[in-house]
Amino acid sequence: MEINALIQTIAVAALPVIFAITLHEAAHGYAARHFGDPTAWQLGRISLNPLRHIDPVGTVVLPLAILLFSGGSFLFGYAKPVPVDFGRLRHPKRDMLWVAAAGPLANLAMALAWAMLLKLAWTLPESSFTLPLTEMSKIGVITNCVLMVLNLLPLPPLDGGRIAVSLLPHALAWRFAQLERWGFPILLLLLFTDVLGAIMNPLVRFAARAIESLFGLY
Repeated sequence: MEINALIQTIAVAALPVIFAITLHEAAHGYAARHFGDPTAWQLGRISLNPLRHIDPVGTVVLPLAILLFSGGSFLFGYAKPVPVDFGRLRHPKRDMLWVAAAGPLANLAMALAWAMLLKLAWTLPESSFTLPLTEMSKIGVITNCVLMVLNLLPLPPLDGGRIAVSLLPHALAWRFAQLERWGFPILLLLLFTDVLGAIMNPLVRFAARAIESLFGLY
């Protein structure tokens, strides 16, 4: 990718990517406080301000590096995890599901919001404003679909793993939760062997197309 094109891609992608990553984490904090755990609130992490959730490596360096080395075809990153003390939830095992699901639901809400902006950009007269908004909105939809699908995979410590732990009977839940120490290495293995892409790509395409159909974005 040429340097000018890369700079343009970064400029357009920065806002939707940062919000997709950081508001995902903020949603966990909001849900945790609602269900009885004020840990994130006490640490000032319940905020819509992305600066409170940005991890210098995971939110800035890693996405830029992946964008650069993939020629702009792939993007991945993470924010500072919001601290949740599941033991302080009113009903720890049951409420864990909703705290975990809050992040992917936030990504779904943002994907829908970016789709609305894309529809708006298509209805406005073409200008120097509508083209960047169109490209930014497209990236917002796909980025949030990717993060939603990724985090719903049933692998601790991903949100899908926490949801599975919440739903499983106690004995099975405890055993399944032990996978958490191996979760990140397993995820990297799946990523570098292209298994992760084979699992996620159809699901991401399905989610994106469903949202596009909902708003008539053909």
